[in-house]
Amino acid sequence: MNVALWIAAGLLAAALLGGSAKTVVPKERMAGLAGDWSEWVEDFSPGALRAIGVVELLGAVGLILPAVVGIAPVLVPLAASGAALLFVGAVVMRLRRGERKTIVGDLAYLALAVFVAWGRFGPEAFTG
Repeated sequence: MNVALWIAAGLLAAALLGGSAKTVVPKERMAGLAGDWSEWVEDFSPGALRAIGVVELLGAVGLILPAVVGIAPVLVPLAASGAALLFVGAVVMRLRRGERKTIVGDLAYLALAVFVAWGRFGPEAFTG
């Protein structure tokens, strides 16, 4: 189970790290990068996009770093819970925009985040 949780956390952290490019990529460039997958960018201000990118970067770090260094491992499930909330927001935004075909990725990341949060908050979470 621990290996599955590490793999899920790694995949989720990689996705969040990739998404954190919002902090440095201009809004206009982001809107054209992935076609239908990035049209949602038009609904947000550059500041909001930067804030989302920072949250994604912090989530990526929080999913991996505390467990690797062994300091405050409780931050891992908290980061996963935060990522789950982020992806719930993404799913809601996609539903409001009528982007049903692009929602699958967000649902997959949401499932990964819930799995990591559940696994790391579980009864044997901090025993090794």
